[in-house]
Amino acid sequence: MERAAFPSDPSILAAFHSSLANVENLGANDIYAWYLANLSPVASAPDLKLNLVYPCTEAHIKKYSPQTMRVVTETPEIYAKYVRPYMQRKREKGRLDWVYNITEGRKEQEDIILRESRDIGKDPEGFLLLPDMNWDRKTMASLRILGLVERHDLWSLRDLKQLDVKWLKRVQEKIMEAVEKIYGVEKDLLKLYVHYQPTYYHFHIHITSTQHEPSATQAVLKAFSLPNLISQLESLSSPSASLADTTLTYTMGDVSELWTEVFLPLKEGKKPYQESATAAASE
Repeated sequence: MERAAFPSDPSILAAFHSSLANVENLGANDIYAWYLANLSPVASAPDLKLNLVYPCTEAHIKKYSPQTMRVVTETPEIYAKYVRPYMQRKREKGRLDWVYNITEGRKEQEDIILRESRDIGKDPEGFLLLPDMNWDRKTMASLRILGLVERHDLWSLRDLKQLDVKWLKRVQEKIMEAVEKIYGVEKDLLKLYVHYQPTYYHFHIHITSTQHEPSATQAVLKAFSLPNLISQLESLSSPSASLADTTLTYTMGDVSELWTEVFLPLKEGKKPYQESATAAASE
């Protein structure tokens, strides 16, 4: 049984909030908040999981808008010249405040299910686990956990080096042990993966149940298995070698800025967008 799609008529959507009952706040951090609710006031259990983003930016609207998925190939040269500067712009202007609120102990501390840190917010090997905002925190078959590292130098999987293998293996084992102990989900019923491109540029790991029906975010060329990434790192030529030195093929939506600013111009034989030094300095 599946829920039918919500109607898209603006007049119906405008009145949607008035039909909600038994709204329960699961938490909030920066511009994000999460709720459980019912469409019927007599329901015995929540039948809706609500994620609220307010104020919502153009980037959020693009992320959730219908779009065609494109396959792109990102060479080390394209990454260094165009994608890395794009990531830098997306890390500025407080866009990662909600992450640092968690890793540095200011928000959502009551939700943390595991913290491995010798100095909160400053441990180069520290990380923590908490329920993903898209999980109702009750249904084990749809379990979704988020792992956040404390390091600020890891923006994405591109920054992982061969010398990180030992640390990543420890993180992987600690995650599986914690989820099995707390939620009773055996290690071989867990999937650990990393997105590329990620939604935000602070390295994080997604943990889901193998029983969870795969969504677009778990699709091939979007989700990179953590065990496979570790194996790939082990095969690099030296401890200092990183995934920034490899060519990656992945998917992205055609309304994303990375597509319109970088990969579409490259496809058309044009020069991708590059922010001028003057403009960057003025921000």
